[in-house]
Amino acid sequence: MYSSVDTMWVLLGSVLVFFMQAGFAMVETGFTRAKNAGNIIMKNLMDFCLGSAAFWIIGFGLMFGIGATGIANPFIGTLDIFVHGDYSASFPSYAFLIFQTVFCATAATIVSGAMAERTKFISYCIYSLIISAFIYPVSGHWIWGGGWLSALGFHDFAGSTAVHMVGGVAAFWGAKRLGARIGKYDAQGNAKAIPGHSLTLGALGVFILWFCWFGFNGGSTVSLSGDDTILSASKIFVTTNLAAAFASIATMIVTWIRYKKPDVSMTLNGALAGLVAITAGCDAVSPMGAAIIGLISGVVIVFAVEFFEKVANIDDPVGAISVHGICGALGTLLVGLFSVDGGLLYGGGFALLGVQAIGVFSVMIWVSLSMIILFAVIDRTVGLRVSPAEEIAGLDLEEHGIVSSYADFMPAVPHVLGEIAPVEQALPVIEVPPTKRPSKEVPMYKVVIVSRQSKFNELKQQLNAIGVTGLTVTEVMGCGMQKGNKEYYRGLPVSMTLLPKMQVETVVSKVPVRTVIEAAKKALYTGHIGDGKIFVYTVDNVIKVRTGEEGYDALQDEVVEE
Repeated sequence: MYSSVDTMWVLLGSVLVFFMQAGFAMVETGFTRAKNAGNIIMKNLMDFCLGSAAFWIIGFGLMFGIGATGIANPFIGTLDIFVHGDYSASFPSYAFLIFQTVFCATAATIVSGAMAERTKFISYCIYSLIISAFIYPVSGHWIWGGGWLSALGFHDFAGSTAVHMVGGVAAFWGAKRLGARIGKYDAQGNAKAIPGHSLTLGALGVFILWFCWFGFNGGSTVSLSGDDTILSASKIFVTTNLAAAFASIATMIVTWIRYKKPDVSMTLNGALAGLVAITAGCDAVSPMGAAIIGLISGVVIVFAVEFFEKVANIDDPVGAISVHGICGALGTLLVGLFSVDGGLLYGGGFALLGVQAIGVFSVMIWVSLSMIILFAVIDRTVGLRVSPAEEIAGLDLEEHGIVSSYADFMPAVPHVLGEIAPVEQALPVIEVPPTKRPSKEVPMYKVVIVSRQSKFNELKQQLNAIGVTGLTVTEVMGCGMQKGNKEYYRGLPVSMTLLPKMQVETVVSKVPVRTVIEAAKKALYTGHIGDGKIFVYTVDNVIKVRTGEEGYDALQDEVVEE
């Protein structure tokens, strides 16, 4: 007899873990450049589709297949093509199949972020298929399928190692084989910041992942029957949330100290680091233990990202190696310290910690050997990396024929410089007036002012007060010799920051140019870097098209009847 409650619980967990694909897609898209957004979305879509097919056909059996003997093989499950065996418990086999499928897809999609912006799409499809069909199921069998690690007492409740570290280690070898993105390192090997195009999308992805992680961890009870299970699931929700929250706090504080500002993208990574780290022991640690695990992972993530980027010269645009690889291993090891049943800090000695270490390193070795071979084969056959020209143009264009993933959308620039007048109606064409010589010869000057947009109204009032009413105003981006305000992205200084500016142009003759300069200085001066500059040019001639007047006369205002 099936339990309706248990079945619904497993299916709800499956839905939430599936929705993590959207979270990963948003994080990876936001932390990379807009020219590759479509490519990343396509990869996240197809790794789930290909993974679902491969896991159903081959992978599930290799992970959970027992065969006629009813005894699990220590190293690999029995092949069960298209899953015909009975794996039901208090819920149907189909519920268990979809639950495990979405976990498999999570491991595969992790690799995408570290290898983003320079990987061939066909190559990504191939290795995603192999991970889902073979590499993930084998180590997953050791841990969850009745294999040798589960027999040792290895504890990985929801997949810090089985899912996240597998993806993180695969991501490491993929990023190492690919090499860095063009422009990531200078001639001396110093890392340069390549900011992602949308922190908003990245943050949305993190919130989606945090939300779905309650299904990832809580749903792994695969039951909600009985007081003990209900209590366990409830505690798992609390430990999961606390680890993420305390990791975020720790990362924010560390980056605030190291970079003088709290780093947004790194703190988002900190939340994910805490979630990954708590996944192994979310059922086994106390809320206090979860908070400490979160604090540790929140600190470690900062130094892990810096190490891979600055020391190892591994270009990981989204921090997948550090978040999933390092914090997945760390969280699994910390179960040996903080588990209330057998942990070192609870009087259990080193036994559990030793088993956890064996599990982490054995899975790491398996995935490393498999991925080194797999990436080498792909690289020597279809090729792993796109050409430099394709990378510079963007994978959206070269791999998918998309000019822009944002199509009709353009960045909305606020009109801080005032309202834009409506487009005038087309007027009938009449005879062009003859040229008129100027009534007096006086010098004319063009004054160009570049400064803060926030100073426009003050500047306009000052110029109007001295009789300058004809202005051309442009919203521009730029920086001076200071290269803009000092800015960091994931701990790396951004080489040049373009700041929003206004460019005001006017040509004067009747009003002395010195008067214009002094009025502008009075309006713009703050005494800080960024006050702007004033450029003065001599003007040979001015022609007013409507009247044919030239020189001095063309610059004079006149009342025009409607």
